[in-house]
Amino acid sequence: MHYAPITKRLAGLGSDKWALHAAAQTRRAQGKEVINLTIGEPDLPTPPELIETAARAMHGGRTGYSNGRGETDLLRVLSDTYSAKLNRYISHDRFLCLPGTQTSLYLAFMTVCEPGCEVIVGDPMYASYEALIRAAGATPVPVALRPEAGFRLQAQDVARHVTPATRAIFLNTPHNPTGAVLTPEDLRALCDLAARHDLWVISDEVYQDLTHDGVPFTSALADPAQEERVVIAASISKSHAAPGFRSGWLCASEDFCHRALPVSETMLFGSQPFIADMTAQALREPPTVAQAMAARMARRARLIHDRLDGVAGLRVHRPQAGMFALLDIRALSANSQRFALALLDATGVAVMPGASFGQALEGWLRIALNAPDELTAEACARIAGFARQEAA
Repeated sequence: MHYAPITKRLAGLGSDKWALHAAAQTRRAQGKEVINLTIGEPDLPTPPELIETAARAMHGGRTGYSNGRGETDLLRVLSDTYSAKLNRYISHDRFLCLPGTQTSLYLAFMTVCEPGCEVIVGDPMYASYEALIRAAGATPVPVALRPEAGFRLQAQDVARHVTPATRAIFLNTPHNPTGAVLTPEDLRALCDLAARHDLWVISDEVYQDLTHDGVPFTSALADPAQEERVVIAASISKSHAAPGFRSGWLCASEDFCHRALPVSETMLFGSQPFIADMTAQALREPPTVAQAMAARMARRARLIHDRLDGVAGLRVHRPQAGMFALLDIRALSANSQRFALALLDATGVAVMPGASFGQALEGWLRIALNAPDELTAEACARIAGFARQEAA
């Protein structure tokens, strides 16, 4: 039997990346103890008032077909939200509503890429990024995010990788897994570079409301002079603790949205109206859920730093945003997958190997910040004990 080339392009780029998480789930199913710090789930349930909004909408008959662009009220709220954030009017015609950030990014790459083109992306990167790029037939070109630059993508590093085949620069700010937040100067330099080479800038900004300790966030859309080439994606999965509702959006130029709409409608002709109503309600309110979550996660990042930095040669990179801290294990091991599996077997602590997020993070571990403080502290004690044994 014959299969489409996309199946070869994506082989090994799906659940294989999450083998450590699967091993932790298997261990738990066997009745063994697991402290699971692998996945970036919010650390609290979806707020009941949002669930009530969705339920009222369903009981009110909001269960029919939608249109491909998005429900009118949600588009209006998105326009108001981004107009306020960017200090200029952002028309509702510049949005497409989709089920989550990843679907939105898939649409973006399907709209601008074709076989033979290249997309520059920071390394390390979120585990699905390579697959998103390859699904569109493009080739990912990784650019190392340097620890000495705070893991922020630098324009001078990107410039060395631009070729005639380059189609887009793929940003993620705040960044998963490093927690780095691009500065206005970073974004200006990257967008200027894109303009010089007529490139798209595609930016995943799902963590925009989860910055730590007052670190300011700047969107890739901040500069109106560059807005025709910038496409951003976001959702309420992280900011409103609603990952299971799968509600996200793209914001881009009107021309981009017009051209992308048939592609979107081919994938899914309209998201659920009752989820759109819930999303609109979420966005009307201040991001208090995200702010409280960010404060808790910043506190846990400090806890991890205080308990593990310097232990048996370990080094902790504290994030500026998001749901993860990074642990440098290179003094003990150059193989993050093997180290993480051994840690799980020996201690029951499950963390993600850095290699799942790119070659540049080999020799590191990603630790989720969504466990309660006391459980995070216990995980740190076990990691410290394991590291001392490995160093002995």
